[in-house]
Amino acid sequence: MPTITDITDGRGICICAGSGGVGKTTTSAALAAGLAARGQKVCVLTIDPAKRLADSLGLKELENTPRRVDPKLFERAGIEMRGELWAMMLDAKATFDELVRKHAPDAETRDRILENRIYRQLSNALAGSQEYMAMEKLFEIHQEGRYDFLVLDTPPSRNALDFLDAPKRLTQFIEGRGMQMFMKPTGFATKVVGRGSSMAFSVLKRVTGLDLISDLSEFFQAFSGMVDGFRERAKRVSELLSDPATTFVVVCGPQGEPINEAVYFHRKLVEAKLPVGGVIVNKVHYEADEEAEGAAEADLNGLLDEELAGRVAQNFADYQALAQRDAGNVKHLERELNPRAVIRVPYLDEDVHDLEALLKIDRYLFATDEQREALAASGAA
Repeated sequence: MPTITDITDGRGICICAGSGGVGKTTTSAALAAGLAARGQKVCVLTIDPAKRLADSLGLKELENTPRRVDPKLFERAGIEMRGELWAMMLDAKATFDELVRKHAPDAETRDRILENRIYRQLSNALAGSQEYMAMEKLFEIHQEGRYDFLVLDTPPSRNALDFLDAPKRLTQFIEGRGMQMFMKPTGFATKVVGRGSSMAFSVLKRVTGLDLISDLSEFFQAFSGMVDGFRERAKRVSELLSDPATTFVVVCGPQGEPINEAVYFHRKLVEAKLPVGGVIVNKVHYEADEEAEGAAEADLNGLLDEELAGRVAQNFADYQALAQRDAGNVKHLERELNPRAVIRVPYLDEDVHDLEALLKIDRYLFATDEQREALAASGAA
């Protein structure tokens, strides 16, 4: 079975994808930290609103530009940092503003758009769909060429496939009939100032102080010269998803529904002809072998009274039942994905909230199947 190293070797981008609440942010951070510790200059981009990634990496906050993680943090955790780890948190609105700055033909047009009230409302609405902004930021940093490897933590979403269509949706918005009506000199933007509407907008201006027609006219006139640039950018972002330098890793939990979602998502990625490296299953209960189970039962009877020993034994039996369930679900996943990598990360007693816990996950990501089994058996989670 391939390992995470097999998945990432020869690549420059890993996109961690899946439904919400399955540990994408933690997995992204652990993968990036592991690659950096092994000698690469890595940047991880997160969209996590809870900012757990910043806490895990010892950063007070993350910004819309990458910040380097202090290598001394890894030294304190007993890890030699042979590369560099950088991290950032996506600011969708700031990313949209940067797009305007790039595509504006001159400083005057740039300022007219950024200061326009219509643009501010529109950019907030479009930036609210973080999927495209995540792809855009990934593309931007990739183009800069400053890093050996990029790891993207995709936005939390009910539909994990949303971000795959994000570049297409931006192009459809730009090329849509509504947008084109406003941009044409004889279109809706001209007709909307007819006799009836003109009076209504005049009243609105007196009451609110806002000249809506003027704002609309100025925005669409300025934006019309940037449409080709936005369209070309969206095309290049879409191409990056299928580039040989990119690989997708699906992240899921071991329960039935997350497993089924992972199978579905993997199937859709394959249908879209996107490069899929494998699946990471988080919070897996590893089964204890029969010999260990027998030894544990003997120890309990020798150390505890009968009632307490029975309760502990029952807890252990419940855990084994969960482990058997997880094992069955993972086998189903392996059958569906064969020969793709399926990497199991164990259920940890505590949430990942610091670098030490993050590095525990790192150990499993970069281990072979046999090494993971040994780690789990030894309790070295």
